[in-house]
Amino acid sequence: MEKNRNRERIISIVGPTACGKTGKAVALAEALGGEIISADSRQIYRGMDLGTGKDLEEYGAVPYHLIDICDAGEKYNLHRYLSDFRKVLEDVRSRGVMPIVCGGTGMYVENALAGIRLPEVPENADLRASLQDKTLPELEAMLREYKTLHNTTDVDTVKRAVRAIEIAEYYRKHPEEAALTDKRTATPEDALIVMLDISRDDRRARITRRLQQRLDVGMLDEIRHLLDSGVKAEDLMYYGLEYKYLTLHVIGQMSYDEMFTRLEMEIHKFAKRQMTWFRGMEKRGFTLHHLPYDMPDAEFVEAVKDMYR
Repeated sequence: MEKNRNRERIISIVGPTACGKTGKAVALAEALGGEIISADSRQIYRGMDLGTGKDLEEYGAVPYHLIDICDAGEKYNLHRYLSDFRKVLEDVRSRGVMPIVCGGTGMYVENALAGIRLPEVPENADLRASLQDKTLPELEAMLREYKTLHNTTDVDTVKRAVRAIEIAEYYRKHPEEAALTDKRTATPEDALIVMLDISRDDRRARITRRLQQRLDVGMLDEIRHLLDSGVKAEDLMYYGLEYKYLTLHVIGQMSYDEMFTRLEMEIHKFAKRQMTWFRGMEKRGFTLHHLPYDMPDAEFVEAVKDMYR
């Protein structure tokens, strides 16, 4: 990813789950007087603490952002994240503070650092009326006139296909906004991206140990509290991993032992997918600077400072 020296630089700490990103980001923020901007798709939810690994006690006096900004049960997405990220980034910069982006949701990190912005596209009543009698294959054919379809998510239902055409038509009429949505034409952030390297064996051991620790300190009680507060079981399960399998256990559809075994396996798979995403970022032009996950904090901070200069 080409650097943009006209912008103030960002530091980003990335890596798979359980590699200690938060601790390293906090150490860096303390040393540089920075503030942390979370890039985690589940830590945005209030009341979902143990299952998302917020570890809020690690932050100490370091300010953090984009954590606990939504109620559990809401559906958050990339569009909202990029909007919220931009507001926070501009605020942090306006105060002359170093922004430190920290998180394992690669899609959030990559699009934010690539400078992608997704404008609010209003409903087009006239267009919707003209499409109301179209079949799904007809809508798909229309959408292909606007763009190449790389996946089928835009056309898996009539409603989604109509919305996709609505967005494509808006971008056709507003090319200046369309340019902000494409990595080829968006203006990327000048970001120093630090990847915490951890061996497969260490990663697996830390995942298993952390899972057991969180269960020991009340992760099941967290699920029960969310359900008792009115969050629907299906909404919790939508968030996946801990919230899927612990909910299945709490509502009596899965034994404790099966829950633990299945969840442990799925977290390992999730960590592998995270690594795949970050390796993909390197192939897509981003430079990731690799440092050992278990490097002492003081050495880590000095190493990052050296790279930043």
